[in-house]
Amino acid sequence: MSAQKTVYLNLREMTEVPGQDIYLKDVADVYCSDKTIEAKCRALKVKTVRGKKEHRYVESALQVIEKLEKLDPSIQVDNVGSVEYIIDYHPQKVPSALWQWTKTIFVCIVCFCGAGFAIMTFNNDVSVNSVFQEVYRLITGQESTGFTVLEVSYSVGLALGILLFFNHFAKWKLNTDPTPLEVEMRLYEENISKTLIQNDSRKEREVDVS
Repeated sequence: MSAQKTVYLNLREMTEVPGQDIYLKDVADVYCSDKTIEAKCRALKVKTVRGKKEHRYVESALQVIEKLEKLDPSIQVDNVGSVEYIIDYHPQKVPSALWQWTKTIFVCIVCFCGAGFAIMTFNNDVSVNSVFQEVYRLITGQESTGFTVLEVSYSVGLALGILLFFNHFAKWKLNTDPTPLEVEMRLYEENISKTLIQNDSRKEREVDVS
């Protein structure tokens, strides 16, 4: 009787795939001391997408383990990743540079106008202009023209503060810490994954009280 080989399986919580034939190497990290068995496991087909529309499929690690053990009864699977994982199917499309630039410019305009409006309404609510005029009059003894060192320094400091807070400008970052936007996007992706998995687990288990 041959000795069992342990295959360590680390399924990712969500993986975006472009092809209809999905293999284990696409959705998980696989390790085995026997590289022949490892290569055979990595090449295992775990799902074939029939449709051609974008869709997210919730799959179970138990199904993968069952297929691996059928592939080679001599292996023992140790799952160290997610119990349920999501396949995010996005069929390949020809990218349109014009459409990408159009969306980018539109988002930039919306963000710029929205941020500008929020800053202006905040300044108006707390009467920043009146405060600057009063501070300038108390320090210099003269009336403010509305364009003094206070307004200039406030505008420059606001821009620098935003850059420092978001830790990101174009391709440059001040340090390796994730930006607040990256953190929020990660939380958003995690919430989507949890919701999809919970909704899938509730299918055909709800009680009809009507």
